[in-house]
Formats: sequence, structure tokens, C-alpha cells
Amino acid sequence: MDQNQLSDNDKVFFNDGLRLALAADRDGISKKSLLQTTRQAQDAIDGLVEALSVEAKRQNVTLDCKKGCSWCCHQAIFATSHEIHFMWEFMKLNFSEDDQKLVVQTAFDNYQKRGRMSEDELLADKLACPLLKNGSCSVYPARPLTCRIYLSMSEPSCKTFFDKPNDKNNFPQLFEFPLQAGRMLNEGLNSGLNETGLKSREMLLEEGLLLAHNNGEVEKDISLNELPLFNGAK
Repeated sequence: MDQNQLSDNDKVFFNDGLRLALAADRDGISKKSLLQTTRQAQDAIDGLVEALSVEAKRQNVTLDCKKGCSWCCHQAIFATSHEIHFMWEFMKLNFSEDDQKLVVQTAFDNYQKRGRMSEDELLADKLACPLLKNGSCSVYPARPLTCRIYLSMSEPSCKTFFDKPNDKNNFPQLFEFPLQAGRMLNEGLNSGLNETGLKSREMLLEEGLLLAHNNGEVEKDISLNELPLFNGAK
């Protein structure tokens, strides 16, 4: 990404992500340092969202996102290699083997459809996220930045987008600032990780979950660059 084309605000968040990646590489990127760095990026965005929520309340601006509201969990979700790696580690610690298998099977079923879709088709597609369980996110503490920065000012606008995804005149009423800040932070982090030699890319969540599962094989104690999530990156 050409930083000269970024606004001053975008550069701030991009460089924050870049610094996180370079700090993680001081002694070489390890599984532990990558998990810590991903968590730091999530914490940074969570702090931003919390500050925005306080300010929105002060100005009587509605923030409609809440537990049990899952309209956005039926959209195509993109995440980076390091985020999916973080989610997969969370799942291994917190999911039963049967629950992991169910997520992988749902991801496989979804990817059979979404993997062939155009960008416009993906925008209109409303398959449930493989990690949606009983109307809530089953990996909420480990969810990717894409989900953390998706903040709606109007639940009805989200429902309308769910009900009428092909209506070109309708989009959810979202807060723009966290959307752009989160994108730039992740762009910087991903760019920095690639500079360290760790190949990372953005992909459909379903594709990432299948790669993290290593095609059904038990993951061996190998380096990050040998994992399918990273060695398949271009």
C-alpha cells in the first residue's frame, strides 16, 4: 500500500499496525508473539469503539449493536491469516471436538458456494457465519477486526439489508470512523508481518477456517510459515 495516498488519520492507524508487527519481530515472529500482537490490535480497536460508544451516548446518537442481534453475521466475512490463526487457537481451547467439527463442516458447506461468487454476489449473500451459534458469536472474544468495527446506528437498516440485499439504495447505517480505522490498522499489521517474512493475506472466513483445520489433519508442531494459513499466502 502506498502510504502517500493515505489521509493523515489513515496513516496514524496504518503505522500503529506496522509498529505492532515490527515489535513482534524483535526476536523473530513466534506463535506466541503473533497471538499477543493480534490481541493487542484487537484491544486497540476495542478501546476505540468503547470511546466512540461513550461519545455517541453523550451526543444522544444511537448505537444499536447488542448481543442477540445477528443480521451482520449472515454476510460474507473477510479476515486475515493472523486473525484466523488467533480464532483457531481460541477454538482449540474452548470448543469440544464435536463443536470444532461442526464449524469446519459448516465452513466447508459455505465455501462450496461462496468460493465461486463474484464480489457483487458475495455482498448480497446471506449465509449464516459458521461461528454463529444460537444467535450469538461463539468466538466473540476472538472475533476479527471486521466484526469489531461493524457498528450500526440503526438495527432496522441492518434488517432491511438482510431482507433486501439486492436493493442498491439500501445499506446499513454504520459508523464510518471505526470502519476505516480498523481497516488501516489491519493493513499496517498485515504489511508489517509480510515485511518480517511471515506471509499473511485477507481471505473469506470459511476459507481460513478450512486452512486452519489443515484439511482435517491434526496440526503438527511446526513453524508458522509451514502452516497452510501462511504458506498458501501470495
